[in-house]
Amino acid sequence: MTFRPLLTVIAAFASITCTPPVAAADELGDVMRLREQGQAAAAIAKADQFLAAQPRDAQMRFARASLLVDLKRNAEAVAALESLTQDYPDLAEPYNNLAVLYASSGEYPKARAALEQALQLRPAYATAYENLGDIYAALAASAYASALKADPALRAAQGKLSTVRQALTSGAASAAASNATPASASR
Repeated sequence: MTFRPLLTVIAAFASITCTPPVAAADELGDVMRLREQGQAAAAIAKADQFLAAQPRDAQMRFARASLLVDLKRNAEAVAALESLTQDYPDLAEPYNNLAVLYASSGEYPKARAALEQALQLRPAYATAYENLGDIYAALAASAYASALKADPALRAAQGKLSTVRQALTSGAASAAASNATPASASR
């Protein structure tokens, strides 16, 4: 199963928040360049330095959360995104990214709630809809597996579980193929 975070799309996020001052845009650009160069630790250090002076900058906080994910510091990324949703409850992107992190740790009900919040804020948010579909499929697979555990003879549940797993697997293969080509910055 592949969920689609929006962690690399700072440009789309920028259009939703207020236009940053040139200095902040320069700093954000520097952080993103360091990330693209594979220097996530240096990028976080630069983001932290900037945020020490401007702790409420939503774009830099979002970028920092993305960097934490790059460094596999998911618990810190969750905390950063949760804080961002509290301070900026009208932004849909942090909810989508929270959902991806929740789903990666098997917290599907929390992921579903975060995606529903993202969609309430931005009803045409295609990535959040796709992720919500994946959450529902994962929940269905879990329910069918539980049904089979309770009664292994349930043929209908066996077929449904197989179908859902196949859909999730083909969806992951499709996502991997689409990620091999450049993605639009407007996701």
